[in-house]
Amino acid sequence: MQPLGVDEPTVVGPYRLLGRLGSGGMGRVYLGRSTGGRTVAVKIVHPHFALDEEFRARFRREVDAARRVGGVWTASVLDADPEAAVPWVATAYAAGPSLSAAVADVGALPARSVRALGAGLAEALTAVHELGLVHRDVKPSNVLLTLDGPLLIDFGIARATDGTASLTSSGVSIGSPGYMSPEQILGESATGAADVFSLGAVLAYAATGEAPFRGDSSAALLYRVVHEQPELGPLDGDLRSLVEACLAKDPGARPTPGEVARRLAPEGAARLVAGGWLPGALVEQVSRGAVRLLNLETAQDVTSGPVDFSRTSEAGPVPGSVAGSVAGAGAVALGLSLIH
Repeated sequence: MQPLGVDEPTVVGPYRLLGRLGSGGMGRVYLGRSTGGRTVAVKIVHPHFALDEEFRARFRREVDAARRVGGVWTASVLDADPEAAVPWVATAYAAGPSLSAAVADVGALPARSVRALGAGLAEALTAVHELGLVHRDVKPSNVLLTLDGPLLIDFGIARATDGTASLTSSGVSIGSPGYMSPEQILGESATGAADVFSLGAVLAYAATGEAPFRGDSSAALLYRVVHEQPELGPLDGDLRSLVEACLAKDPGARPTPGEVARRLAPEGAARLVAGGWLPGALVEQVSRGAVRLLNLETAQDVTSGPVDFSRTSEAGPVPGSVAGSVAGAGAVALGLSLIH
């Protein structure tokens, strides 16, 4: 986490901001606390996007979608103001690294962890699809590993399957190379089966430490997803067969999320998680992060007073920076993916 800059907000709505967790092309994410002491992640869009009415309309839809999704294995939206001068959304904060950060730190996860991970994500996708939504961006950086189980985050490019306007018309990415389904790459309609393909790629990454489709450019990755078979390395047994089924090129040949969950955890993901699902190194990392969070103090400059981006339209664009990571201090449970 990075300290707040002199030109960054210290208050958004009812939340006091403690530091910057990350940034991207469409906004920034901050660690915040409510007046009651609850720790949250606050996502604020860049001010210039607030002038785009199409963007505002999409933001409203996505906040609504994220509120509807909230479940056991997904992040929950706690508060939002799509009508603010600069729109923002607050979501629950989860102490735990992303899957991508965890694999980078400790390597591939043990089979038990992969099974619990897959079962939790599959149950999350079941809930998403039952609402008529498609996530469309299931990838390692959108999965958090907490002591209480995995969390699927970032529903910003999820959309209702009943005809909601495509986000591609406004130039928004519809997925991530290497984890997108073939039908997404080919511009075809993305159903829940597209999320299952991405889930299979995520499980392969978690189990082997390598993405199943590799290349030195986005074009190479996209070509391999569409035309080549995945590289699954040492993955074997029923876990390999399940991943292969999820990665079928034909959407109709893939299992449903419910079938994936039952194959991985016949008694439910919660049973696997309750038995202790993370390897020791990750348990220690999450625990250290939780302690640091308890000791965190705001870096606010008391001489200048708070800058409230939710109440003023005078603030200029937040200067861009490379996305920060939350090294050892937990990751953010976000409900929208307006930051890429």
